[in-house]
Amino acid sequence: MEKLDRTDSYLSFLDATAKIQQNVALILEAKAVHAEKSRNWICHHLSTAAYESNAEHVKQAVDIHEQLIEVIAGITKMEVAFAKNLGILIAEEESSGFGGSGSGGGGGGLSDLFGGSGLDFSK
Repeated sequence: MEKLDRTDSYLSFLDATAKIQQNVALILEAKAVHAEKSRNWICHHLSTAAYESNAEHVKQAVDIHEQLIEVIAGITKMEVAFAKNLGILIAEEESSGFGGSGSGGGGGGLSDLFGGSGLDFSK
């Protein structure tokens, strides 16, 4: 097996991250379709007449919203982790001088790839 140099290793990492993001996008698209179908069913079948009291109706609506919030929170945590890992990768690249021109940056490193935003991902 060939040994990957640092550039190939970073590019492989970025490629894997992009593939994960693509899969997440497909999952979210499927969830959106499912949510739309659920919304339509709920709007047409779960009216106040289906419940004995308004409290039961409100409780059911709150339960549905809590489930949606849990999904959104989980996705947000995953995306924050992706951003943090990418930030660590960029910080390592910048501190090691990898990809830079050797005299002050601007040499096509990962930070240049992402616009050199200066975001602090060390938090």
